Parts: sequence; C-alpha cells; structure tokens
Amino acid sequence: MIRVLIERHIAESLELAYEERARKYIQHAVSAPGFVSGETLVDSRDQNHRFTLSTWRSETDWLRWKRSEERRALMAELIPMMDQDEVITVMKHFH
Repeated sequence: MIRVLIERHIAESLELAYEERARKYIQHAVSAPGFVSGETLVDSRDQNHRFTLSTWRSETDWLRWKRSEERRALMAELIPMMDQDEVITVMKHFH
C-alpha cells in the first residue's frame, strides 16, 4: 500500500466552485481500481490550502489513475481555480 498526499491552494473567492468540482473528482477517484481510502484536510491557518491524503493498493494503481484521461478531464476543471501548481507526494511505509 502507498499513501498519496496532494496539496493544492485555491484562489481567493473560488472556494465554493472548487468544492463543487472537488467532490466530483473524489467520486471518480473512489471508483478507480486500487483506490482504498481518502480524506481531505484544510490548513487551520489558511482555508484555501487543501490536502488530500489517499491510500492506494499500489503505486501502479495510483499512476494509472494519475495518468488517466478521466483524471485529466477533472483536473482541467480544478486547475483554473488554483493559484499554485498542485504538489503530489507519494509515500510508502518506512521499514
């Protein structure tokens, strides 16, 4: 299993539009092969700074979703609402 941390910063005044589209993104990700679980977190000091932490069965499953046309289409709706590029960190358990 791997964990994927996606960090995004939403442009001022676009929070509601972002939330609506982000829910759609999550609904699609949940049905992706290899998706195990996920949660969305908000920076307590900056409401526009969002984190999504998801668990995937394997890095191969995550990469399949990341590179999919479905995710690209969903991201095309989210990217214009962000004022910074998203940052993705793939993590595995330390042994």
